[in-house]
This record gives sequence, C-alpha cells and structure tokens, in this order.
Amino acid sequence: MIKSFEDVKKLAKSRGPKILSVAVAHDREVLTAVNEANKLGIVDAILVGNKSEIIKIAEEINMDIGNYEIIDIIDPVEASRKAVELVSTGKAHIVMKGLVDTSIILKAVLDEEIGLRTGNILSHVAVFSVDTYEKLLLVTDAAMNIAPDLNQKKQIIENAVFLAHSIDIETPKVAVVCAKEKVNPKMPATVDAGQLVEANEKGEITGCIVGGPFALDNAISKEAAAHKGIDHPVAGDADILLTPNIESGNVLYKALAFLANSKNAGIIVGAKAPIVLTSRADNDEAKLNSIALGVLMASKK
Repeated sequence: MIKSFEDVKKLAKSRGPKILSVAVAHDREVLTAVNEANKLGIVDAILVGNKSEIIKIAEEINMDIGNYEIIDIIDPVEASRKAVELVSTGKAHIVMKGLVDTSIILKAVLDEEIGLRTGNILSHVAVFSVDTYEKLLLVTDAAMNIAPDLNQKKQIIENAVFLAHSIDIETPKVAVVCAKEKVNPKMPATVDAGQLVEANEKGEITGCIVGGPFALDNAISKEAAAHKGIDHPVAGDADILLTPNIESGNVLYKALAFLANSKNAGIIVGAKAPIVLTSRADNDEAKLNSIALGVLMASKK
C-alpha cells in the first residue's frame, strides 16, 4: 500500500521519466521542484518562459540548465499556450503551472484548438500525508468547482478514483462528507450523498466504494463511526473525501495544510493529461510531490 509521498516518488521513478512542460517557468520553487524531480529520474522537462530569468534562477539554485530544453517566450499568455500545446501534440505528457495566474493556464487548457479538454468536468484533487492517518488521504474538490450538482459530483468522484488507481489504490473508499450522518431533505448535500451511494450500488459509479453521508469524524475515525453505530466499509477508513462545495473543501485543504503538519500535493484531473497546478503558497516539496502524482497519472492513461 502507498502510505507516503516517499512511496509515491519511488513508484513514479519506476514508471518514469515522463516529459513535463512548464508554463512560465521562471519561478524559484517551481524550478527547484523540477530540478529535484529530474535528479530523481521522474521527469525530463521543457521550460517555457523568460529564458534569461530561468537561467538566472537556475544559477542561484545550482541547476544544470544543460539538462533542459528552454523555449523563450516572455508573454505569460503565449507561454501558457505553448506549454499546453506541447502536451496536446504529444511532445510532453504533463503540463505544470509556473509563475502565472491559474485563469490564464486554464484558458489555454480549455482552448478548442490547442487545449486538453475531453468533455468531462475538470476537478482538483489534493493528496495529504498526515501523521495521524495511516494512509494517504485525497480531498476533492477544494479549488475548481464552486457548487457542484449531483452529476458533477459523480464526475468529481470518477476523477479522484482515477488518481487513486494511479497510485495503486485498487478499490478506493469514497466518503461523501456532510454536516451529519443521515439524509435530511433540508440539507441538500446529504440528499446528494444518498443518491451517490445508490449510484455506486447500481454500478453507475465504478472502481470504488462510496459511503455517506458522513460527518468528517465518521469518515476518518473508526472509533467515531462505531460510537455513532455506523457500519459501512468506508466508515473510518476513507481514501477519498468528497466535500459538498468549494468553501468546505478549501477550508479542509487549508486546515490540513497549515494546522496538521502535513505533506501535500495537488493536481487537476479530467483533462487529456495531468495538470500540475499548485498554490503559490505551496513549497517546492509540495510541488515535487505534485509532479510525482502527474507522472503516475500519465503512466495510467
């Protein structure tokens, strides 16, 4: 079982290297992560952005720039388009956000001519390694979909399950997280949870076990679930937490990232190729972990 990001990186090394296309690459933390991933044998990289700035940063971090192809494009919009085009034309396997606004790179990803759209919903999956939990924990969606409806939640689950399969979680346990453990018509998230469980039981959502509604404690604590009398394979043993909306997802993400002494990674799923899209507040370790996830996803496609 994959229990840590060290396991993730080892698995990525065994399945790599893949070619990473970095949009607007002149960012110190991004280049540090890319360089470390290259040293580990996880990726080769094409750096798209301001060449002089890339070289300057490379010198500061002792990065051998001779190991990388650089495409000199100063404009962030054009650099993002080029980085995405490298993936859509098969010259790279993964695209990564550098020093550019998320909206700009996502516009390139969704471009009808050079983009990576599939018709499926795009969703963000965060992965956490927390000392108080015995395995990796996936959280979705904390960054992309504001208030997903039932059908969108199905696709968000499917995207997260694909990532879980990529890191060798054979049958991930999906907990639909709400404010309480019973379906209540006055609480729409609990109604959706009941319908998602039913869809899983009918074979409409496959490759996983879906349970809910669960309050957070009952999703990740077997003791809390037993105390409430909840008897379900997912209870207290979730691999994936599906949050009801972006506010709750973002609060949980930030709480785990900044209060739980966790290690984390983040990636966009649902496009033709993995999109490594981390926060500017994420350190180079989180970015390296995210690259490793992208390699495993690219290996799975």
